[in-house]
Amino acid sequence: MKKTIRPKAGRSYPLGATLYPEGANFCLFSKNATAVELLLFNTDGHDYPEHAFHLDPKTNKTFYYWHIFIPGIQQGQLYGWRVHGPFVPEEGYRFDPHKVLIDPYARAVAMEAYDRSAAIQPGDNCARAIKSIVVGPNHYDWEGDRPIKHPFAKSIIYEMHLGGFTKHPSSGVREEWRGTYRGLIEKIPYLKELGITAVELMPVQQFDPYDVPNEQLVNYWGYSPIAFFAPHHAYASTADPIGRINEFRDMVKALHRAGIEVILDVVFNHTAEGDDKGPTLSLKGIENRAYYLLEKEHFHRYYNFTGTGNSLNANHSVVRRMILDCLKYWVSEMHVDGFRFDLASVLARDENGKPIDNPPVLWSIESDPVLASTKIIAEAWDVHQYQVGSFIGDKWAEWNGQYRDDIRRFMKGDEGLAEKAARRLCASPDLFHTLMRDPNRSINFVDCHDGFTLNDLVSYNDKHNHANGEDNRDGTDTNFSWNCGTEGPVDNPEIEQLRIRQIKNFLVLLMVSQGTPMLQMGDEIRRSQQGNNNAYCQDDELSWFNWNQVQENTELLEFVKRLIRFNLSEKFFQEEAYWNASSPANGTSCTFHGTSLYHPDWGHYSHSLAYTLDNREYGHQLHVMINAYWEPLTFGLLGGKRKWKRIIDTYVAGKEACLKADDAPTAKGKAIEVQARSVVILYRKFDE
Repeated sequence: MKKTIRPKAGRSYPLGATLYPEGANFCLFSKNATAVELLLFNTDGHDYPEHAFHLDPKTNKTFYYWHIFIPGIQQGQLYGWRVHGPFVPEEGYRFDPHKVLIDPYARAVAMEAYDRSAAIQPGDNCARAIKSIVVGPNHYDWEGDRPIKHPFAKSIIYEMHLGGFTKHPSSGVREEWRGTYRGLIEKIPYLKELGITAVELMPVQQFDPYDVPNEQLVNYWGYSPIAFFAPHHAYASTADPIGRINEFRDMVKALHRAGIEVILDVVFNHTAEGDDKGPTLSLKGIENRAYYLLEKEHFHRYYNFTGTGNSLNANHSVVRRMILDCLKYWVSEMHVDGFRFDLASVLARDENGKPIDNPPVLWSIESDPVLASTKIIAEAWDVHQYQVGSFIGDKWAEWNGQYRDDIRRFMKGDEGLAEKAARRLCASPDLFHTLMRDPNRSINFVDCHDGFTLNDLVSYNDKHNHANGEDNRDGTDTNFSWNCGTEGPVDNPEIEQLRIRQIKNFLVLLMVSQGTPMLQMGDEIRRSQQGNNNAYCQDDELSWFNWNQVQENTELLEFVKRLIRFNLSEKFFQEEAYWNASSPANGTSCTFHGTSLYHPDWGHYSHSLAYTLDNREYGHQLHVMINAYWEPLTFGLLGGKRKWKRIIDTYVAGKEACLKADDAPTAKGKAIEVQARSVVILYRKFDE
């Protein structure tokens, strides 16, 4: 026999489920709903609700907020919403009381019985719906944990997939911990030794793993959110929802102890609900017209600036509040250090989908005092808008997509790229000089999750995405890659040596550029996806970090470690002002050359570039020479009595490729030969 529960009216704040000693307050925003039901489920079996409470619009509604207080509720209670209202898609209304909906503010969810197709098809999906879980104030022992606050100038970012980092059997992690927050904790010593100062985790907000066009696959990357406040359940080693939250916190605390920041890749541009043919999971059935951008002439259609079917209406007051509340939750309660905003240009659009000069949500994120110490990084584009160098605000850093493209093209031998490459090496002043930001807000990268890995960039001319089940149509065709003579794996030692050299070239340029460098997981050990440049649905060894390769690529791994130490110890790369062309007495001078001193070759056929970094306060100079040509080139050397030391040479194998100045060989004469497709860096002190 059901226990009698006498609910109270409740109140309109906070949103979501808020636990108190005597029970829980539930609150939901819905402007156009005609009726709302709160469902409570047993934890043992939740096919059908144990209790259903019909909210009275006279006593359980304040303005657009529906609320109710249920006595006796405890942490771990499963619940869901049914929202009644008009189903008139041509007017933008998609209320469907047959669907059990996720609370947008849910801190945890139950996914065990979830069936995405049941949320798409007509009829009741209660037995196969995702359920929200009540989470109360958690007295977690942070043991004095505080934000690390590394400046961008002293940061090395490592973009990684949390699950894929330890899922491979070779990880050495206990089987039940592989692919989890706890598994990552086990591998912190590797990250520490590598020299990483921040991990940028691909989405860990609860996402829909079944949001894929082919039912035989799963959504591996996670750019398909369904519960913004909840840590992804599959990345926890425990089934206990509170345990999942604390396991995430354990991971953050452990990374902080190692001096490593945690940056979350957050997806506030769309959700897993897709377009008009997609499922009704949460926002679509709560208040479709508020949460999504709809075509004004055809309200049944969603603006698709994301390529995923829908776009969030981020500058709507309620959606904006949700985004801010969510970010502050992850900072205050989960102690994360920053965020990378996927397709952030969607957040710069108004309710008509038009770009706006001063988007309220972006200014709110920048100016919020709770977020003041966090790193905020924009992927400053969407499907129809490219804003790199013109993104709003004083605080935002940006993924520099131009850096990726121009450095790739220059190093693979495209013509006419020397001048563009020079700009990218100097933190892209042509893009960012009008913004009130230091040069380290340019997040430089050669590759990322979206596209070829660094190894595949030098091993494939074309994408090979057949495993995705879309006849190789998915993924970009614009890779700016070069296979070094043969497509895919080879036994030819000369091609292998060339590929390793090209990998080193890219890594060296990344570490001797002004700006903040970002590596992708596994670049340091030649992780390959066999030419798949869109492995979003490949939750298998194709995508995972293969720890066997750590031993197979020790020389390259050691090279990367030395490069990172060089970057973090060299003052030229710690500066918070742009390198300039004025006297070294006024800061760092960056002087460009070609093969001849003081004569950079900006011509169409140039494949060479050199530059000298000079600052009297530092007591030394650096001279970088880049030969992207297929034959050796002779570069002029600055004269004087002082001797140059060859500290980096990508043509040389082993430890000799990257040395401390004290151990490096001397470069003599007025010129030096740089071998084909290689980079050489020289060092000299002023007092020698």
